[in-house]
Amino acid sequence: RIDRTSQKVSVNSSSEYGARPRFWFAVYQLLWHLLLPLAFVRLVWRARHSFAYLHHIPERLGFGYRKPISKNCIWIHAVSVGETRAAQPLIEAYLARGKSILLTHMTLNGRRTGRQLFANAIASGQIRQVYLPYDLCWSVEHFLNTFKPKFGLFMETEAWPTVVFRCKEIGLPLFLINARLSERSARRVNRFGNAGRALFQAFAGILAQTEFDAQRYRSLGVNNVQITGNLKFDVPLDFKLVAQGKQWQQDLHADGRLMVCAASTRDGEEEIILKAWKDLLLDNTFEKAPLLCIVPRHPERFAEVANHIRNAGLKFQSRSELVDVSGDFAGIDVVLGDSMGEMPMYYSASDLVVMGGSLLPFGGQNLIEACAAGCPVLLGEHTYNFQQAALDAIAIGAAKRIRGELLLGQTIALTESLRELLMNAAELAKMSAAAKAYAVEHQGATKNILAALDQQITN
Repeated sequence: RIDRTSQKVSVNSSSEYGARPRFWFAVYQLLWHLLLPLAFVRLVWRARHSFAYLHHIPERLGFGYRKPISKNCIWIHAVSVGETRAAQPLIEAYLARGKSILLTHMTLNGRRTGRQLFANAIASGQIRQVYLPYDLCWSVEHFLNTFKPKFGLFMETEAWPTVVFRCKEIGLPLFLINARLSERSARRVNRFGNAGRALFQAFAGILAQTEFDAQRYRSLGVNNVQITGNLKFDVPLDFKLVAQGKQWQQDLHADGRLMVCAASTRDGEEEIILKAWKDLLLDNTFEKAPLLCIVPRHPERFAEVANHIRNAGLKFQSRSELVDVSGDFAGIDVVLGDSMGEMPMYYSASDLVVMGGSLLPFGGQNLIEACAAGCPVLLGEHTYNFQQAALDAIAIGAAKRIRGELLLGQTIALTESLRELLMNAAELAKMSAAAKAYAVEHQGATKNILAALDQQITN
């Protein structure tokens, strides 16, 4: 048992507040134990693409930690790539204070991103990277007893019941930061009644991105909710990648071509975009045909998306085959962005972004990085994961909503939206300026989160 009696944390004192629902928790644990073999089968299956999926297997069970980390470290959990990048300004702020950080992930790509962003701190031992163990009582218990962090910070939407309830029981303050909760997710939690609401009530506090998110958490009976903004506005763009992208854009413009980036696309969206793009090219509107760059959300789909481009009858070049992206793209209709960590380059090279995850009901992907690069954004109707960010971007003129339904057989709305903007240089320039202003205006979440945590936890 970890002694936390000396720490000051603002938590509702009621013993029922955030109490572990015994029956449903037992059912949850039983299901986890039954499905555990499938979790390892899934890792083996993914190892077809990279054997690294089979590295650090003991960590997924709460064991096999080789390198020590100083006591009273700050534990930050960033499940995958997006959360790891979003946590960057906060992690750097704690590193500047001289704090030691335990950085956990659930995905291989999240871990790779963390290793790339914080290579120096990892090498010096100030950051220790491990996988968060599967949500089993014994694996979580061993993990917590091994590292004994001072407090924990879960990014955005992560809420693993075993971890959350156990941290509350042992007095380890666990906060949900940069937190967001869509209306759909809130309804899903409420379907579980008190058992679902108890999970979020068990957090020591929730630091929400927007008023929309805060109200939804409060509707679940969470009392300690603050609005601190979105960390993603504070994430700096890699200046080398931005410069590389600007050079690419300059070369394309010199050739009279514009570029559209279909960013973080999801399964089914590439076919919609490719059909709309083919229709756009066939109507011969442009003196020089624009270039499309498709960047799938998940690396394991790169080969699949390449096949979609071939099936659409479009000529393409893969980023992985290019030594220099500012090369000759004569005769090329599409560039496949099959690289990791280069989104600032793709955005900086583009004149317009079609944001993936929003064309079909996936909830949308992060549009903030595109705006920070000064790139106007086209959104589908499905942006519930980034509701406030999408509304604010549209209101300030940085983004537009595609008017009309988007299905594989109905892509006229996307084709017309693309044509309308690509033929209007003045409107694109106006949207670009608005995008930059929008990104700057909403910065400051790092400072707000640090202040809120400092107030609730003694140093």
